[in-house]
Amino acid sequence: MSTTHETTTPTQRHLQRAVDLAAENAAVDGGPFGAVVVTADGREFPGVNRVTADHDPTAHAEVMAIRSACRELGTFHLGGAVLYTSCEPCPLCLSASLWARLDAVYFAADRHDAAAGGFDDAEFHDFFAHDAEQRDRALPVRHVPLATRTQPFETWGGNAHRTAY
Repeated sequence: MSTTHETTTPTQRHLQRAVDLAAENAAVDGGPFGAVVVTADGREFPGVNRVTADHDPTAHAEVMAIRSACRELGTFHLGGAVLYTSCEPCPLCLSASLWARLDAVYFAADRHDAAAGGFDDAEFHDFFAHDAEQRDRALPVRHVPLATRTQPFETWGGNAHRTAY
């Protein structure tokens, strides 16, 4: 289903690849989202939305592309790489991009285009903008200060073979 589109910049070309991946995935058993991580040396790692196909609410296209790049490159740090995605990333995907230390994220459709297409994740974007009381109504998140709560960090800090991230 891949189509040929006239593009003038590498950003447009990579974004078009993400859009084509999304359309191809939507035509089969996946969601209408595609993404490509591109390293500084030009290697490309595609990902498509597999949420319903894999029964995994974290299998967003952006996360899948990041997972692929990290697995293939043997690292969890993607500094120097850029994420191109067919649609504005949700907070999960933005968080994954931050943890991966990507240099930038570019997207084609925005959250309003997604909502018009039946994918309204506005409540997830809004969740972080609300005050604690409003967030608590959507998803209660409670701190329970166990006496042993810092034990894992102390153990990790004492492990001379740990890998910092």
